[in-house]
Amino acid sequence: MVSNRCKIAVRDELKKLGLHFIVVDLGVVEIMENITPEKRQLLKDGLLVSGLELMDDKRAILIEKIKNIIIEMVHHSDENIKINFSDYLSKKLDHNYTYLANLFSEVQGITIENFIIAHKTERVKELIIYGELNITEIAWKMGYSSVAHLSSQFKKTTGLSPSHFKQLKDKRRSPIEEIGN
Repeated sequence: MVSNRCKIAVRDELKKLGLHFIVVDLGVVEIMENITPEKRQLLKDGLLVSGLELMDDKRAILIEKIKNIIIEMVHHSDENIKINFSDYLSKKLDHNYTYLANLFSEVQGITIENFIIAHKTERVKELIIYGELNITEIAWKMGYSSVAHLSSQFKKTTGLSPSHFKQLKDKRRSPIEEIGN
């Protein structure tokens, strides 16, 4: 689950099946009762209709947790991003960062760092389009050391400078679900 719409779809599917949940969060669902294999299959099928997947594989679940933590920090947090992502992920997931990074790269075909950069670039596009912050404020909000660093990374990722992107009439953005996949 990578958005509030996903959480709503999961809640709706659980309610349809009469299942009571304690938590429905990005990538995590905690159900109060034991679920029968039949209801589990119905849930799986219902989620597929919404473009979601029920996961059992511990490695796949861990990768989804990594993605969700990054997405939450980059897209849904109003805090200034001034954290070391590797330390944050290690602490949050209680795993060695090297293990997380190797697993992520092996399965996703992209490094965690490049996944973060792709999401930060998309968030910068969003903030530019909103027009509420200037490039200096965006750089600070997104945790870049300078406007030059943001501009360099943005240009490397998009082929455009942030100011050139701002001038475009057709500002291309990607859905969160498609970034880094």
